[in-house]
Amino acid sequence: MGNEGYFVGWGTLALINAGLAQGKNRSGLAWFLISLLLGPIATFIIVIANKN
Repeated sequence: MGNEGYFVGWGTLALINAGLAQGKNRSGLAWFLISLLLGPIATFIIVIANKN
């Protein structure tokens, strides 16, 4: 269960980040993919980034 839970959580975070990005008029798909690589760091970037 350890690794499975980790991957489920990481994927959920990527989906949340995609939604956050779309809310800031950014590409949800691009941020989903970035989030798969960076995880919580991508969340931090999305949150602190200015709206255009």
